[in-house]
Amino acid sequence: MKSPNLSARPADLDARLDAAMKRFGQRVAAGLTERNAELPHDVSERLRFAREQALARAARARAARTSVSTARPATVQMGATLALGGGPRGAGKDNGLWPKLVSALPLLALVAGLLLMQRGQVHEQIVAAAEVDTALLSDNLPPSAFSDPGFAEFLRDGQE
Repeated sequence: MKSPNLSARPADLDARLDAAMKRFGQRVAAGLTERNAELPHDVSERLRFAREQALARAARARAARTSVSTARPATVQMGATLALGGGPRGAGKDNGLWPKLVSALPLLALVAGLLLMQRGQVHEQIVAAAEVDTALLSDNLPPSAFSDPGFAEFLRDGQE
């Protein structure tokens, strides 16, 4: 099997995809036709009706695909899927650097917000520790507190 040509234009890819789908459909139809003679009449009639419906649905899908407007922003709805801008490849040819950069802006805003929140929390912790240290150091201590072994241990733990 040949490897796909990924450098082909989107129109070429669409044409090749349509041709492959058509060949697959023809193979399935040939296989069904071979075994059609063995089926009862009512089953073959239901299959004929289903085939006609499928062909009509495929014709409508092809007509909808070819009548898509290339104006931006375009919306296309086929079934339960809604595409903005004409589908996965977009309706226009201006898929350059700017649309990619603009699409990255929400991510950049999120990262900046998270960094600011982290910085604010660190600042609050520093301020709270400074308030406790200031309150301890500015308190009037009785002289007996300096001779207390628990206070000396408290001062040693604070330095470590």
